[in-house]
Amino acid sequence: MILDKTPAPDDCMAFASSPASLTAIHQPNCAATVWQRDPLPRFQHWIDTLPPDQLPKARMILRPEAVCDALIDIARQHGTPECAERNLLIEDASALASIFASVMNTAYIRFRFDVINTNACRKFHVDAVTARLVCTYRGTGTQYGVSENGHDPEQIMTVPTGSPIILRGTRWPETPLSGLLHRSPPIVGTGETRLLLVFDPIEDPAEEAENVYLH
Repeated sequence: MILDKTPAPDDCMAFASSPASLTAIHQPNCAATVWQRDPLPRFQHWIDTLPPDQLPKARMILRPEAVCDALIDIARQHGTPECAERNLLIEDASALASIFASVMNTAYIRFRFDVINTNACRKFHVDAVTARLVCTYRGTGTQYGVSENGHDPEQIMTVPTGSPIILRGTRWPETPLSGLLHRSPPIVGTGETRLLLVFDPIEDPAEEAENVYLH
């Protein structure tokens, strides 16, 4: 039993069953917002059993409307099998790009597809961005909790696989910070491979050092 007065994680978060819920990130004291959804069983089986070297990997800056074409190229480059499930992945990631760009009112986004089988970002933290969308398509979702006095959270929650979450970062204009921290789940030694989609808003792509795909 937890005896301290640390706020529950849900006190500074918004949850809903539609993409409209993601706009709640602009509400006062809302540190994160989650679109709760259940992946299609056939899609989840396909992505979970795909050989890791066939999972799409990418890191670039682009307009939201260019995500679809970019992902088609990326999937071909990595040998992701051409099938209905691959199309679902591309369509979903493209839709999330448009939703996130609208929520953040940004013309460009930093786009990442990460394939993870290590303890990357295993420490609880807040990202050095305005806000970040994360969606785990394969493996354990992002973990989060509220910190008290800078310590790791005592209550740790996990975002469901396939559910997008938008998290405020250190550059969000509203202060003070809520204390909501997050991390990638530690998976070393489990044999697990995660597929993570990440979007960050970009104000000026010319100032960024990443590869730029400006379609």
